[in-house]
Amino acid sequence: MSFTHLFILSVAVVYANLPFLTQRLLGLFPVFWRQDKRKPVICRLAEMVFLYLITGLLARLLEARLGMAFVQGWAFYVITFSLFCVLAFPGFACCYLVKHDRARNHA
Repeated sequence: MSFTHLFILSVAVVYANLPFLTQRLLGLFPVFWRQDKRKPVICRLAEMVFLYLITGLLARLLEARLGMAFVQGWAFYVITFSLFCVLAFPGFACCYLVKHDRARNHA
């Protein structure tokens, strides 16, 4: 496995988990429309799709730089998005399945 493959794989892992590990939009912009300061699920899913597209674009650019970029069919994109969802499981588990103590009393 070359450096380029490891780089794309590490970017995919970070981008897949980013929507679940931060309450900011794309990790940069604060979310102001919610009173409880938590992003809605639909926002997280839309962010995940957007970051998947950014990862795919980066991979395509690096592939074209290394040589000839191959044409991919719809099955390739379905499989890679499924793998992207699998890579997002640790962030999903941390966000929704692990109990967080948000109402601590520091008296």
